Amino acid sequence: MHDKNLAGLVVIHSAPSALRQHIEWGLNSLLGTPQNLFWRDQPLAPGTVRTTLEFRAPSGTAAKIATALKNWHYLRFEVSELADHGGEIFRCTPELGIHRAETDQVGTILINENILRKALTSFDEIEIRKEIELALGCEWDSALEPFRGVDLQEVQKLRAI
Repeated sequence: MHDKNLAGLVVIHSAPSALRQHIEWGLNSLLGTPQNLFWRDQPLAPGTVRTTLEFRAPSGTAAKIATALKNWHYLRFEVSELADHGGEIFRCTPELGIHRAETDQVGTILINENILRKALTSFDEIEIRKEIELALGCEWDSALEPFRGVDLQEVQKLRAI
């Protein structure tokens, strides 16, 4: 028997400090229980904070969380949901907006045949590459990668002590 609640992860890479309480209220409301978020300063964007939250919730909760978070235009975040059969990931930056992709059971992005067909309607290699990179969310990955690295740098500093 499969658990109806899926594993999920919210990573807020940067949010203005003033929005911290509003974000917590929104997550508590969507998840139905109080969440204990540990906020840390985001050194790459002064005046902002970051946090991570693991959750278990019904399918579709990641989409609801991403929709709520994207309404605050100054956030950089990733929200994912994973089940035995796959899931989805949402990534957002103030400059790029939101990107959604389907994933397999280990989090690899899947590109459906309709997106590939659309990309292949062009005979221009650069245009085909651009469409596939858009489907994969390459711009979002590039924009968020430095923010992902902040946590890794902190772990390395702790190990060096």
